[in-house]
Amino acid sequence: MADVPVLNAAADGVAAPPKSKRWLIIAVAAVVVLAGAGAGAWMLTGHGDTHGKKEQVQAKEPLAPPLYVALDPPFVVNFEGEQLVRFLQITVQLMTRDPATVELLKANDPVVRNDLLLLFANQKYDVIAARAGKEKLRADALTAVRHVVESAGGKPNHLEQVYFTSFVMQ
Repeated sequence: MADVPVLNAAADGVAAPPKSKRWLIIAVAAVVVLAGAGAGAWMLTGHGDTHGKKEQVQAKEPLAPPLYVALDPPFVVNFEGEQLVRFLQITVQLMTRDPATVELLKANDPVVRNDLLLLFANQKYDVIAARAGKEKLRADALTAVRHVVESAGGKPNHLEQVYFTSFVMQ
């Protein structure tokens, strides 16, 4: 056993900390790292933001129940597709939470229907046959109806959605 070199830190002039102190240093370092990570996560999720507290309080206000305006009768338009005359029938409902917007939409029903008929008749069969095409058409319909609301003196952002409750292509 005399062949095995023995490292003696005290002989080199450097004293090694006792094992119990070494574990204490590692534990303190781990706690500091975990506390820093926790504080960072807290700030990133917005809990530490004192400026945004007003926005958080406003966001928690309960929403009014949705109000739906059915555009009856359904829209029926013809358009060309693959050299054939095709027909499109769409039943539309508008969603708002504002009773004044409901009344404005009802009062301007002929304008809304006119603008949507023109929009629907200007579609391509192969585009609206796909889901993405239907979603784009729905977004375009929302924009068109919001324009009517704005032109009539209403608040366009009070019209939240346009829903197609029936969509038939032949």
